[in-house]
Amino acid sequence: MGLLDFFKKSDINAETERWRQAPGGVLLDVRREEEYADGHIPGSLNLPLDEIARAEAVIPDKAAPLFIYCLSGGRSSRAAAELKALGYGDVRNIGGIRAYRGELETGIPGENRE
Repeated sequence: MGLLDFFKKSDINAETERWRQAPGGVLLDVRREEEYADGHIPGSLNLPLDEIARAEAVIPDKAAPLFIYCLSGGRSSRAAAELKALGYGDVRNIGGIRAYRGELETGIPGENRE
């Protein structure tokens, strides 16, 4: 990794493709539940930034590759730092959903829809 790579922003579209190819990979949306319900990347889990301390209950495998996003990249950056401090070894801030070009799901998985 060169010096310029340090300043390069992640491309959420390329990173979601990496997530799909990563055995055991977890795509983590750290926005509030209401934001997640309004539209999220299919297959992602929702763990809001203010609940990140309970990550071990949601993601018990600390070796799992984590791909973290939010709206613009700020919260996912903070979440990545906190997850690393909790002992997760493969953590990537992939940026904000604003730049995502794929389809989105709405609602909360498992939610009763009538």
